[in-house]
Amino acid sequence: MHDRAVMTDLIRHILQAAAEERARAVTGISVRLGALSHMTPDHFREHFAEAAAGTIAAGAAITATVSTDIHDPQAMGVLLEGIEVEA
Repeated sequence: MHDRAVMTDLIRHILQAAAEERARAVTGISVRLGALSHMTPDHFREHFAEAAAGTIAAGAAITATVSTDIHDPQAMGVLLEGIEVEA
C-alpha cells in the first residue's frame, strides 16, 4: 500500500510539472530512492510503469539513484530530482 501511495503522489507531481511546461510527453525522470524506502531501482521501475500507464509519463526513461543516508529526512521516501519533457 505504501508503494502505491508514493507512486500516486509522484505521478501527480510529474504530471503537474509537465502541465506547467505544456508538455506533450514526459521523456525522462530522475529520482533518489531513500535509504529506508525499501525500494531498488528495478522495483521502482516496475511500480512506476504501472502508475504511469495511460498518462503522458508512460514509457519515460528513469534514472534512479539510491541514497545510503539513513538520517536524511527523505530516507523513507522517493524524491523527484528532475523531469525531462517533450514540448
